[in-house]
Amino acid sequence: MAVKIRLRRMGAKKAPFYRVVVADSRFPRDGRFIEEIGTYNPLTDPAEIKIDAEKAKKWMANGAQPTDTVKVLLKKAGI
Repeated sequence: MAVKIRLRRMGAKKAPFYRVVVADSRFPRDGRFIEEIGTYNPLTDPAEIKIDAEKAKKWMANGAQPTDTVKVLLKKAGI
C-alpha cells in the first residue's frame, strides 16, 4: 500500500479550502483517507497553514510520501 500525504479539496466553487490528509495513493483526490493531519487556506493573506507536526513526522517515519505541494507547505510550516 503506497501511502501519500496530500491535499483534499473542500470549499465552494472558486473558493478552495484544503485539508492535508494521509491517504492510499490508489484512492481519488477527494475520496477515502486514513487520517486528517492539517488544513491549508490559500485565500487568506498570508495563506493559513495548520499542520500537526507530530502526526506528519510519524507518518513520514512510517514511509508516507508527501506530494510536491505538501512538501512546500511542510517547509513553510517549519516541519
